[in-house]
Amino acid sequence: MFKSAKESQVSITELMLPAHSNFSGKIHGGHILNLMDQIAFACASKHSQNYCVTASVNRVDFLNPIEVGELVTLKASVNYTGRTSMVIGLRVESENVQTGEVKHCNSSYFTMVAKDSNGKNASVPGLILDSEQSVRRFSRSIARQEQAKNRTSQFKSSEFKIEDHIDALKAHNVKLEL
Repeated sequence: MFKSAKESQVSITELMLPAHSNFSGKIHGGHILNLMDQIAFACASKHSQNYCVTASVNRVDFLNPIEVGELVTLKASVNYTGRTSMVIGLRVESENVQTGEVKHCNSSYFTMVAKDSNGKNASVPGLILDSEQSVRRFSRSIARQEQAKNRTSQFKSSEFKIEDHIDALKAHNVKLEL
């Protein structure tokens, strides 16, 4: 079975309240991460028609602060499907309701795994790639998985060679006392 990304796209908009702010008066990053996890769950569950859990989050860069009183819109779409997992692409934007200015606040990729009623991994429908953008997103997810595998093995304690890294450390804010 195959489904298009459009069938499970989810979007939510929420008003940012003072209760969501941190000590500097900006919206707390943890609140945004919570919303991102919720919408990734909703999108993945809608695609797979199963309960889903978050397996990993690929890099969240907070590009612009979000102010109290702004509307925050989160958009989620399935970018990749494996056998039991999905990569959900997320985009977060804020809108100043007085000026209409829209800011891109962050984008991220959540890997979600479908679970059956017994808590076992469940198969997910494949993804119909129906545009150049969908092929690009799917291909980028494959490349990101390969990069993650390489990073993991390169720094595995049994594979790590300190002499390959010592010179590079000298350019950083560290003091070596080996």
